[in-house]
Amino acid sequence: MGNSMAGHLLAAGHAVTVHSRTRARAAALLELGAQWADTPAEAAHGQDFVFSMVSMPPDVEAVHLGPHGTLAAATLPKIIVDMTSSRPSIARTIATAARARGCWALDAPVTGGDIGARNATLSILVGGDEQPFAQALPLLQLMGKTVIRQGGAGCGQQAKVVNQILIASTMVGLCEAMLYARTIGLDPHRVLESVSAGAAGSWSLSNLAPRILKGDFEPGFFIDHFIKDLGIAIEECAASGIDVPGLKLAENLYRKAQRANHGSKGTHGLFLLYEAEMVAEGAFGAVGGSMKQAQPPQGF
Repeated sequence: MGNSMAGHLLAAGHAVTVHSRTRARAAALLELGAQWADTPAEAAHGQDFVFSMVSMPPDVEAVHLGPHGTLAAATLPKIIVDMTSSRPSIARTIATAARARGCWALDAPVTGGDIGARNATLSILVGGDEQPFAQALPLLQLMGKTVIRQGGAGCGQQAKVVNQILIASTMVGLCEAMLYARTIGLDPHRVLESVSAGAAGSWSLSNLAPRILKGDFEPGFFIDHFIKDLGIAIEECAASGIDVPGLKLAENLYRKAQRANHGSKGTHGLFLLYEAEMVAEGAFGAVGGSMKQAQPPQGF
């Protein structure tokens, strides 16, 4: 996702300096004219804006607060925008540290997956002060279609918690619905065409259910990273005294999928867990790695 997002900045004519733990992953951006930096501090040196998207909360802390992080740059950037899905508390810590050094930090996690990143149609959930948000907005609009400030530091991450709670239960329902259609012998393609246009319609149904039907479980967003997000969501809910049994059920199912070696699949890879358990119980057989119409069970 980060490659696509940085590519939109390059395409708009902006000078971009990139850093990645694995330089090869930035090869396409370098070919397009981006400059390379050996550390986050070097990438941030003297820049107007710094955008980061990494994997886990400790990575966010290292990239911005570590000895070679952006806030250790010889000349600090004006505005830091972290687009990782991370903990609200980390976003607030980075914002406080940035202000103490005379610059600004925004937390701006995204939703929309690899498709949204490629097409610049992401929804970007921003937390931070109004002044840096206004300055960063034109650049964020190159990467996303919907860019909304949610409130102060950490509020972007809190809004992402809302998003992940919604997705968690949606994905459980999506997988179970496709499983039902397949098991009783409906044509799942026809069913999907019908229900996508009705009250059950959603981004996940329109974009991820077709991948399930094709047997394409490559990641737009890794199960491993989604589990991280669900853990943060459960922590935030517990801190607010909110019981979320549906979210806890979804996290348990995703952890089970992770233990079944599906962590590197996309979030819709949860279907593989359902499929494996149904095959084990003899309910139906998987054919060619994709969803084929099954014969109705006896008695239907």
